Amino acid sequence: MNHLRHLTVFVDEPEPGHFHWVLIESTEDATVWNDIESSEESFDMWLDAWVEGGKALLKHVEDERIGPRHSGEDEDASPVG
Repeated sequence: MNHLRHLTVFVDEPEPGHFHWVLIESTEDATVWNDIESSEESFDMWLDAWVEGGKALLKHVEDERIGPRHSGEDEDASPVG
């Protein structure tokens, strides 16, 4: 079964005026997030970084009707054997 991935984008400012988008994904522990990818180049404006991060997130979506999916084991499937 394909499960909806818990992805989000945030903007980081490691140096004043240098904005980077960061794409992260929640793990099974909802308090833990893993970095998926981030912008290599910085942006002068927070909004530009945010918009480009959103575009990066959408690249992880094969079907916009159902969102980003992660394949996993189907808990309702019959056992093999």
